[in-house]
Amino acid sequence: MSDTDKPLLIKRYASRRLYNTETSDYVTLEDIAGFIRKGREVQIVDLKSGDDLTRQYLLQIVAEHESKGENVLPVNVLTDLVRSYATGMQSVMPQFLASSFEMLRESQAKMVENFSHLPNPMATMPGFDALRKQQEAFLKTLMGGVPGWPGATTTPAPPESEGEKSDDIADIKKQLAELQAKLSKL
Repeated sequence: MSDTDKPLLIKRYASRRLYNTETSDYVTLEDIAGFIRKGREVQIVDLKSGDDLTRQYLLQIVAEHESKGENVLPVNVLTDLVRSYATGMQSVMPQFLASSFEMLRESQAKMVENFSHLPNPMATMPGFDALRKQQEAFLKTLMGGVPGWPGATTTPAPPESEGEKSDDIADIKKQLAELQAKLSKL
């Protein structure tokens, strides 16, 4: 088993500082979030007691991102999560959430597979190839930072000209806003 296959061990000292045992240096919550975004599992333990603090720190990372305006969890979902602690749903919720994320990953994988492998009668239309590339770039940008998703990458894309880059980014932002609007309606 390679070092990257096992969880990265982070130790919390009494001073609340977090210590990366692989690189022998102190890390921040944002560093830990970066490890996770790159596909690395982490385990955070209290040095003195040995208690596993991973869940507590992951929740803190989510809370910090949400408070900075990086809203992924709509208020109604957060409300339902709070309610689940006070009802019998507490035992069902972890399974439900895990299944939901698995279905989302599978749907995204099927969409990418269907999009790139199936012959499409629209392919003969002028400009279709450019549209297809734009959609692929959008999906790659949207999901590329999420390990386990098809097309996830940790290497930067080749540089584009500034004009192409700003046009692509504007198109992707527009598509992302439309997607967020549709998701919020659900």
